[in-house]
Parts: sequence; structure tokens; C-alpha cells
Amino acid sequence: MLRVHVALRRGAFALRAHFDQPTPGVAALFGRSGCGKSTLINLIAGLLRPDEGFVSLDDRVLVDTRDGTWIAPEARRIGYVFQDARLFPHLRVAANLRYAARRAAEPGYVGFDEVTALLALEPLLGRRAHQLSGGEKQRVAIGRALLGQPRLLLLDEPLASLDAARRDEVLPYLERLRDHLRIPMVYVSHQFEEVLRLATHVVLIESGETIAEGEIGAMSLRPELRRIVGPEAVGAVVDGEVLRVETDGGLAAVAVGKGELRVSAAGLAAGMRLRVQILARDVIVATGEISGLSVRNALRGTISSIATDVADARLITIEVGGAQILARVTTDAARDLTLAVGMPVAALVKSVSISADRLRRL
Repeated sequence: MLRVHVALRRGAFALRAHFDQPTPGVAALFGRSGCGKSTLINLIAGLLRPDEGFVSLDDRVLVDTRDGTWIAPEARRIGYVFQDARLFPHLRVAANLRYAARRAAEPGYVGFDEVTALLALEPLLGRRAHQLSGGEKQRVAIGRALLGQPRLLLLDEPLASLDAARRDEVLPYLERLRDHLRIPMVYVSHQFEEVLRLATHVVLIESGETIAEGEIGAMSLRPELRRIVGPEAVGAVVDGEVLRVETDGGLAAVAVGKGELRVSAAGLAAGMRLRVQILARDVIVATGEISGLSVRNALRGTISSIATDVADARLITIEVGGAQILARVTTDAARDLTLAVGMPVAALVKSVSISADRLRRL
């Protein structure tokens, strides 16, 4: 367990943040720019001292202001990947990596060859930093951090300086590290797409305060998240399992709650676990019999809540047997359909609206 409960004041800015992250796993610190995410990660690393509070990782206390415990940053066995790669420009990639390996304080649990294979660094080993793309530099920076044999890996918006194509290049490697090495990570981002792909635990930060935390499915339903991501990105995140691939139609059936979603079958196989985001704007609510529609997905369930949403709209939460999804309907539609809590409905979702970037392998 990574436990962080800290407070810090710097001038007019005050941070009071807390979260408890199960390990291994990826905790995403998510919020708007300037909310205090980088300050919090620097407190974990030991680059800043809290005015009060404590940080502990599993059985080791790193700082506790109550009894004066303070472990120096270099003794914490924490790897740190910054927004810029910070590679040594006079060294080749191989030397950058071996520098970190030589400085590791503990025997290695991950070796040079394993890191270079996981991050596909072999073709880059003879190059210098100026010969690398932005995505390649970040992969090298991640590899260098890992070869320090950290017990925890901190990543402070490591993809912020990359364009969309380079971000998509690096993200699969981060997923591979999460799944293969199972090293605890704290990942700072203000891009929810990155959080969706990587996080197992989400910590929402607003104006220096932790406003909510929890696993990503539950957090996707929280109004605090909706305030940050904006109305177009509001949607439920649910886990599912591929039941079968329907080769004749190019679709795969995915179990979600007690129902099934049909999505594009590209790259999927029976038994695969997926994380699916269903945007509220893509869901149609039906109260009667369904016929004569091209929509391939009809999840039957019960309305569990109705909330005020953006202007002239309502946000409907539908329980579909162990999972919850969100639907945005106009106020007029909610009134005409007499939608109410406890009412049985069907949530209709077009298969084509569940695009590949909303499907994540677990």
C-alpha cells in the first residue's frame, strides 16, 4: 500500500492531499493544470518536505512529520520520469541506461536486457539523445528509471511534450510495464485518455485538494470527474470479457454486467478482459419494445439516479446488473418518457460509437 497524507503551503498556494493506493497498481493523479499534481509527486519523491503529514510505501515510512522521520530522496528507491527526458547528451543510449544500473542501491529485480526488450530499445542503444524522437527519448528515460531498481515509479506528465502520434507510441510500453513488472506507479496527467489506459486507481485533485479517489470504474461516475473532463468526455468506464468473436459480422460480444456489448472485433479474442468507456452522449434510453433499429446494443437495466447535467439535459445512471452506465437526455425527453428512479429501461449504444480508443486490454 502506498499511503500519502500531506500538507504544504508555498506562498498563496496550499496543498492538502491524501490517497491510499493498493500496490501493485497505477495511481493516476488527475486534474487541471496548476491544481498541485506535480507538487504532490515531488513530496512523494522527497524533492519537497511537507509541512505536515506522512508518506509510506508498504512497510517503509519515507517521511513522517510527527516523529521527524525523513528518508533522503536518493535512499527512497523511487524512480522519477519527468516531462522532459533529461538524458545525458554526451552519452549514448546504452551508457545512459548503464549509468542508472551502476548507481542502483539494491540488487536488481529487472536486468538490462529485460528493460531494453520491454521498451524496444535495442535499435537505439548506439544513438545519442539528439538522434532520438521525443517518444524514443521518453522510452529511454523510463528504462533508465527502471534500471535504478525502484520500489515505486513516479511519472510526471511524461507524454505532455509529445504529439498524439508519439503519445500513442509510448503508451503501450507503459501498459507493458504495468502488466509485466507489476511495479507500483504514480502517474500525473491532465489527459483522461491516458488515465483510462493506464490507471487502476484515480485521485482527483482540484485547487490543491483531494476531492475524490477510488478505482477507475467508480470514479467515472463521480460528478467531481465530470467537472474536470467536461460534458463531451462524460461516460462510464466498465470492465468486460470477450465472450466470442463473430467473424461473419466483424464484431465481438463483450459481457458487461448481465448484458452484452457488440464492438469491433479487431485484435480481440474470446476470454480477453477489456476496459470499455461508453460516453453518455452515445447512449439512447428506450422505455418500450425495441424493433426496427440499426443499433446493435441494447443493455436492459433500471434507472438508479437522475441528475441535472449541462443546460437543458439530464444525466441518467442505469444499473445493468453489476455495472452502471450513463446516458445524457434532454429535459424534454426525460419528461416525455416520464423517466424516474427504479424504472426499467434499455440503454441503446451503436457498436460504431465504441471506437478502438475506448477499448483497453486488462
